[in-house]
Amino acid sequence: MSQIRRGRCLDVDAGTRPAVPRRRRHDDDVRQQPDPRREACPVRVPLRTPRGLLGRLLTWYSVRTYGDVPDNGLALLHNRPVLWAVLAFERRVATWDRLDPDLKVLAQAGSAEVIGCSWCMDFGYFAAHSEGLDVSKLHEVPRWRDSDVFDARERRVLEYSEAMSATPPAVTDEMAEALRADLGDAAFVELTMMVAVENERSRFNSALGLTSQGFSDRCELPAR
Repeated sequence: MSQIRRGRCLDVDAGTRPAVPRRRRHDDDVRQQPDPRREACPVRVPLRTPRGLLGRLLTWYSVRTYGDVPDNGLALLHNRPVLWAVLAFERRVATWDRLDPDLKVLAQAGSAEVIGCSWCMDFGYFAAHSEGLDVSKLHEVPRWRDSDVFDARERRVLEYSEAMSATPPAVTDEMAEALRADLGDAAFVELTMMVAVENERSRFNSALGLTSQGFSDRCELPAR
């Protein structure tokens, strides 16, 4: 009886005839080159610059768009179905337009600050600046209660994002009623979902130990 040779398998339809070795999916990506900078970070999954066609496309697009490959993208590469689902969802999120974009940026920053995601604060500043949004107030988000740069509506948005991001959530009827009056129901629902989305992003990144990647050297906000 012949033995199965290492690296080969039996073809079910051909009895014991060895089949042509099949290439493992993403085999090129398994042979990855470590990035010394990322290897030094206290992350909880390996972050390596990928090889293979997908890796080359990801690197080309990311460097062209952001100047670097986002660490959370490298983390998501460990599970391709999750990666594709997240990318598809984020593309849809980017089309939402009932909430004022500057309020949306503040709400996301407020949520990321509560959770303590420096990666999100860093990338969020970069993204908002790239889109031409008002980023002048982002440095004041950690101390918004004591800062005089926010108007009453912005304070209510920050209070709401902070309350939503607490564990357990600390949202009150009064908060919701005031924001519905400020924004209207459609924008209020979008605000609520944007804070929830930022919670997902921030908790994912923080749980994996991802920290500020330097997309903006002005994003390391001081603690309250």
